[in-house]
Amino acid sequence: MEAANKGASEAGGVSVGMNIELPFEQKPNPYANKRLSFRYFFVRKVMFIKYAQAYIILPGGFGTLDELSEALTLIQTKKIKPFPVFLVDSNYWKPFIDWMKNTLVATAKILPEDMEIFTVVDDPDELIKELTRRVII
Repeated sequence: MEAANKGASEAGGVSVGMNIELPFEQKPNPYANKRLSFRYFFVRKVMFIKYAQAYIILPGGFGTLDELSEALTLIQTKKIKPFPVFLVDSNYWKPFIDWMKNTLVATAKILPEDMEIFTVVDDPDELIKELTRRVII
């Protein structure tokens, strides 16, 4: 998230950092000009979802998968107003997407149209074009 906060900050925009309090790993993002700290992951996820106009998901670990899965589930079950979800770096996400198709869709755990909730992008210009087209700012 540092790159997004840095870009927003350097462009003169509002850069909000939502930090999770962890004993050793996490420090507040130095580029966030508005900082919120959370003790619990679920509260942080609620805040992400509540104010999101789009999700841009970069390669990451368990936390990234947790936040991605939460958003996809809430959109899929129509518990929230849908917003665009972009997975950046097709090479990184390909095994995960293949698993979803070959396991989740194939065993009817999700519907084929659930795979349309997200878009995979590689090109930053394509991402900006899609954001501009699909997000009301």
